[in-house]
Amino acid sequence: MNRNAASLPLTSALSNTEIELRLLMEAIYLRYSYDFRNYTVASQKRRVLHALAQLGLPSISALQEKVLRDPLLFGRLLEYLTIPVSEMFRDPAYFLALRRHVVPILHTYASLKVWVAGCSTGEEVFSLAILLREEGLLSRTQIYATDINPASLEKARQGIFPIESVRGYTANYQRAGGRSSFSDYYTAAYDAARFDPALCADVIFADHSLATDSVFAETQLVSCRNVLIYFNRELQDRALGLFHESLCHRGFLGLGAKESIDFSSYAERFDAHSQPERIYRKAT
Repeated sequence: MNRNAASLPLTSALSNTEIELRLLMEAIYLRYSYDFRNYTVASQKRRVLHALAQLGLPSISALQEKVLRDPLLFGRLLEYLTIPVSEMFRDPAYFLALRRHVVPILHTYASLKVWVAGCSTGEEVFSLAILLREEGLLSRTQIYATDINPASLEKARQGIFPIESVRGYTANYQRAGGRSSFSDYYTAAYDAARFDPALCADVIFADHSLATDSVFAETQLVSCRNVLIYFNRELQDRALGLFHESLCHRGFLGLGAKESIDFSSYAERFDAHSQPERIYRKAT
């Protein structure tokens, strides 16, 4: 018997699927510089197995082999790894809290910079733009909308959403304290709703990875909602570090309803400003 083989443990701490996932994520990073290595295993597994079914491939190893040799296939895989799940004015209480507890302070700034990190297909960007317009702040606000998926960014730029979603968007808008008729903001045609391009005339849509890139601007508000839930603790801390560095003195950070900074290494660097809605303020 081979002595080295005899010394190997009979069981492994990692399953074969977990090993394949690690190898796939490492291959993607080395080949394409997209870093999914610190996404949670549960998120990786769910999305990759869905991709296998859609792409008609038998195994994760087979997917890795093809991805390394076919950039077009990687582009398709990226769609599954960054599945956009969003809606306008999602979690209306969050936007209502912004209106009531954050906007009055934002009014004290001569100009504003807002970063929507992980903007997906743009629903949150347009929601914030509508809110800021109604509060008289949009004209002096620069919004940075970032994501790692080029296809999602292009959809966000277009500002076109399925008409069947608009009823839900309208209800969310109303619960979020909307001050107008939601239909004022879009034109319906061909089963789609095209939102007023003026809302995002000054939005900068840009490719940015919370896993590998650095801070690019000082901001008064960072909104990164329902993104950190897909990250492991190490990557969550990296992202929170970027937000902390980006925010100005006493700037605001908004997270998703299931996200928190409480157990992160940045817990002491933010104050809870509106805790139920996950709005924090950079500590002094």
